[in-house]
Amino acid sequence: MAIYVLVHGAWAGGWMWRTVARELRAAGHEAFTPTLTGLGERVHLANPAIDLDTHVLDVVNLVRFERLERVVLVGHSFAGMVISGVAERVPASIGRLVYLDAFVPRDGESGADLLGRARAGFFVRAAKYRGEGWRVPARLDGPEGERLTDMPLKAGLQRLTLRDPAARALPRTFVLFTAKPAHDVLRPVMRRMAARARRAGWDYRELPIEHGRGEGADAVARLLLELA
Repeated sequence: MAIYVLVHGAWAGGWMWRTVARELRAAGHEAFTPTLTGLGERVHLANPAIDLDTHVLDVVNLVRFERLERVVLVGHSFAGMVISGVAERVPASIGRLVYLDAFVPRDGESGADLLGRARAGFFVRAAKYRGEGWRVPARLDGPEGERLTDMPLKAGLQRLTLRDPAARALPRTFVLFTAKPAHDVLRPVMRRMAARARRAGWDYRELPIEHGRGEGADAVARLLLELA
């Protein structure tokens, strides 16, 4: 039996993993789908002090209090930052890191650094003018728009410290979602992340789905079952 911890990206919540988690559990595995502080059903906890450390601790504490071992730790999009930080804190509890079309940070980098100056600047301005200076407003269009919640800006600006040799030695898989349309601003970002992972010698996969997964949940579940 494998133990999966599935971490959602910016503006989302644990709800995004419902289909994936159901399929993993049906195959006889455990699946945890934490919602990061200030997002999803925990939006009532949103405040200006939430940063990347907060989100890393959300997952670290889940691992510790549930006494999880050999975890397949999965992060989508922004959660590549989160799972990288978690591996730094509890490397002995992690069996594999899986980056699903996710940020691949190096020591001293933030999510904003990986997005690039122009895109990160857009989010900073959005927070300044429409988010009271500390939250990046969610886009409410699309099929899941009503469930998206504003993202704490500090979480995207805080830089990670990644120096633990035990964390660096963990097996890692990068999965590139290849069906992003040409206008998707994350298309070049994730291609850079994929290239970074491949240069580092990670296990590398591709799935023909868009960044938000959408109807690709079944494909994601099948891939995660294979990795276990």
